[in-house]
Amino acid sequence: MAAGGSYSIVEYFGGDDGYRCGYCKNEKGNFSHGMWSHTMTVQDYQDLIDRGWRRSGKYVYKPIMNKTCCPQYTIRCHASNFHPTKTHKKTLKRMNKFLSNGEMPVEQNDGKNEGVLEELKCRLKPLSSMLQRTVAIAAGKTQSFLAGEPMDSVHEEGVRPPPQDLLKIDHTDVEEITTSADTDSKSTAPSTPREDAAATPQEKPSHVTPKPGKGADPTRPMCRKAKDIRKERRLQKDQQKQQEGASTSVPPVPLKSTSNQPKLLEDFISESLPTDPLHRLEVKLVPVSFEDPDFLASFEQSAALYARYQTTVHGDSPYECGESEFKRFLCDSPLED
Repeated sequence: MAAGGSYSIVEYFGGDDGYRCGYCKNEKGNFSHGMWSHTMTVQDYQDLIDRGWRRSGKYVYKPIMNKTCCPQYTIRCHASNFHPTKTHKKTLKRMNKFLSNGEMPVEQNDGKNEGVLEELKCRLKPLSSMLQRTVAIAAGKTQSFLAGEPMDSVHEEGVRPPPQDLLKIDHTDVEEITTSADTDSKSTAPSTPREDAAATPQEKPSHVTPKPGKGADPTRPMCRKAKDIRKERRLQKDQQKQQEGASTSVPPVPLKSTSNQPKLLEDFISESLPTDPLHRLEVKLVPVSFEDPDFLASFEQSAALYARYQTTVHGDSPYECGESEFKRFLCDSPLED
């Protein structure tokens, strides 16, 4: 009951039986407590909203979250704490450009993308066939290896095996190369114990001065990042300021820089437009009443927008979102002051 003496009259329906869901179209998956409100005060409606209730025309309902097929969570945006994102700022700038000189945003999704996709498909076709052939050869090599067949018999005629990785050489090949090299060296010149001792890697000097042009110069200081140098200079300046401030009786008051302050939403909306813009934006609040001339003038346009939203977002058929549904869903209201 409101302070003025008005009452809220509702008819409770319960929430035990499931009915059709408007989101996933499940015939018996939607469970909620519902009641038909013949009349309702604004304060009672506010109390219901604060407790998780919703309204669709004159029908007020509260979903049973742990039982319904599509739980609905209320998201509240505090207008006083709202900060526009980068996308919001871009949209506002585009709107200002349109109002000032009629500039429209350039559409990115045109027919050129289809041609690019077709060209990419044509270029990737030979690569996919080569990949399939390589996989088939690798599969054949694996089967022959498990069966004990020689690897050379797997390759088809005209198909050469892939080259070996230079970093993964068989140890037997290395041993053969080293033995042949040793025999050649022995045949040409005899080896001395001193040379053999010098060739062993264990006796390398711990610190060797690099040759000019190779490696870092140990006589010069090590390289440092510019970021670290800037930090060090900033710390030195702060220490100097603290020492100077300690000598004076009154410490200086730092001035707040206004350049780092983010722009408010009002700053983006109230950006200066030319004195004679090409378009003008007018926002008008119209009461939902068929006796109001402004509401009647925009009724067909609003109903068409509602039908477009329902068919595009929710996938409803056109006969499910006609003018009668628009009146029942958005125009009829039980609220009274």
